[in-house]
Amino acid sequence: MGYLSQEERDIRLSKVQAILKAKDLDLALVYYDEFNIGNGWYLTGWCPQFESGSVLILKDGSAMLLGGPESEPFAKLDSAITDTRNFPVFMVPDEEYPNATITDFPTLFKELKDREGTIRRAGLVGGGRMPADCYRQITEGFKGVELVDITNEYVSLRYDKSPWERDQIRAAFGLADHCYDAMLKAIAPGTMEIEVAAAGEYAARSRGATGFGFSAIVGSGARANAVVPTATTKRMEAGEMVMIGLAPKVQGYAGVMGHSLPVSGKRTASQDACLSHLKEVFRLTKAQLQPGRAGREIDAPGRAYYKKHDLLKYLVCPFAHTIGLHEAESPFFGPNSDDVLKPGMCVCIDVSFFGHPEWNGARIETGYEITDKGPVPFSPKMDALLTG
Repeated sequence: MGYLSQEERDIRLSKVQAILKAKDLDLALVYYDEFNIGNGWYLTGWCPQFESGSVLILKDGSAMLLGGPESEPFAKLDSAITDTRNFPVFMVPDEEYPNATITDFPTLFKELKDREGTIRRAGLVGGGRMPADCYRQITEGFKGVELVDITNEYVSLRYDKSPWERDQIRAAFGLADHCYDAMLKAIAPGTMEIEVAAAGEYAARSRGATGFGFSAIVGSGARANAVVPTATTKRMEAGEMVMIGLAPKVQGYAGVMGHSLPVSGKRTASQDACLSHLKEVFRLTKAQLQPGRAGREIDAPGRAYYKKHDLLKYLVCPFAHTIGLHEAESPFFGPNSDDVLKPGMCVCIDVSFFGHPEWNGARIETGYEITDKGPVPFSPKMDALLTG
């Protein structure tokens, strides 16, 4: 069962067609792999396991998947694009598939020329993420074709979320609420971090999560300094804080929750002070989530607060980013960002610091739909916890 409807797929393909027309391009190649799934998933609602690939889109909106033979049956079942071609460069190295039909880029180029007549210019998305051999084979196979980087134009299509996308994200935040409750309940002195992660993951999967935006974050004591610590068999200790985070996905779209909690169940006065700083920056940042604000404007009040309270030297990540197919994706609204907030965007406030000599690392996070009237919480529950 695929995640992406034909209607959503066709709308997205038409947007790529508009880029091709505007740039006078004959086709586009969109690279993807398991670690860079967003650009491929945007058109297919699918990503292979083990192999990588590209989506090829022609001026008439038709498209094909360029991948490997191990994922081909999976693609034909679940991808919104099912016309496939198999290439060695996208396959598991040294694996053999004697019954598969394997092709190469010169053969594909000839097929496309026979079909289209002329291929002069091709747009490339994600070329900077491609392995060197993949890029070499494409350039050699498409000899004489001008390759034009259209990564920025393509990625910007993902900034404004459709109503369908926002529905999936809202549902994912609903799952994140259940993850929070389950992980909170599991936290206790003597409990392993991995048990807390398991509680959150089960809460999501048992309610229909289709995946996760990142591996469960559970870092207690000094382990919270790791920024994104995955759970270990370390047993949590009384008096420690534990940083938790989980990003369940629905139909490929992420929600998220993040918090820093006392292992003993009740914060000390010092831990209260820590959380107070995080919450104040959270409130300052939320007040900036108004359409028309640029990233540097959104970031500035929280950064000024950190500077005032001598916390700036512990800051690793800016305070706001968008969420969608990835838990954190562009635009990122940092101190040098000129990206402008618009209705339809889905934004997380993610306030953190790391390496503090007393509090170690700490993070709080939830997300909002941006409307004409400002931010609307995807999770009223977490919004109340983190702003109250």
